[in-house]
Amino acid sequence: MNILVTGANGQLGNEIRIVAKNSCDRYIYTDVIEVEGIETTLLDITSIDAVRNIVNEYDVNCIINCAAYTNVDKAETDEVLCELLNAKAVENLALAMKEVDGLLVHVSTDYVFGGDPYNTPCKEEQKGTPTGVYGRTKLQGEENILATGCKHVIIRTAWLYSEFGKNFVKTMLHLTSTKPQLRVAFDQAGTPTYAYDLARAIHEIVSQRKYEGNDGIYHYSNEGVCSWYDFTKVIAEYVGHTNCDIQPCHSEEFPSPVKRPAYSVLDKTKIKQTFGVKVPYWIDSLKVCLDHLKASK
Repeated sequence: MNILVTGANGQLGNEIRIVAKNSCDRYIYTDVIEVEGIETTLLDITSIDAVRNIVNEYDVNCIINCAAYTNVDKAETDEVLCELLNAKAVENLALAMKEVDGLLVHVSTDYVFGGDPYNTPCKEEQKGTPTGVYGRTKLQGEENILATGCKHVIIRTAWLYSEFGKNFVKTMLHLTSTKPQLRVAFDQAGTPTYAYDLARAIHEIVSQRKYEGNDGIYHYSNEGVCSWYDFTKVIAEYVGHTNCDIQPCHSEEFPSPVKRPAYSVLDKTKIKQTFGVKVPYWIDSLKVCLDHLKASK
């Protein structure tokens, strides 16, 4: 099978490269930017013609979409581009797969929720109530996929981090090593997700053809629940940044143009039962990532 990966130079895309290194399938890695030393085919997914051309050129049977506009705060003042990348471009990918009877694996977000108060893990069929442009456009992207009728596996995830790019883990590593005190929100709960684990789950679903007859929306994050404060404490303690006094605070101390979900824990029952995916505990996966970051220094 010929599999096209979009956003291949981002966090998840780079992890897909790692898990699929010895795959029997052929992977074509695309992005809008090139990175020195990394094989990348340039592709603008906002152009339906460009998408169709590359699908035909490489006889693509499956697209794994890791591309997205993910700057949650900036999205509030950059709505046109955010909608173009998170909704219209996703529709382009879905249409291209529909035309060749291929599969679209699309990565979405817990930010499709948040507008209604709740304190139990979110299930796939729960109504989306996004509170900002980012969440709204990601939900629109999901709806566009469903409207095309293409074969699809939509996976919502949350609090993604990895050794690649900018993310919460790398930011907290820096701050806890340079600041004597840090205040971190304790009133937002969710689950950190190691991008490698998500990439491995996607690769398993695609490579073993588990997706056949299982179109739908699924949730994937690591197991467990924590706040941003808890997340930071574990990071600092594991790497020995004990000189930083980490204190809990309310999220209102850090004003933001968008209201973030206060409780965005995802129920993963469906993806585990349907595909037999094993989901690691968040602290175990975090330690793996931190070990890799330490070894790469």
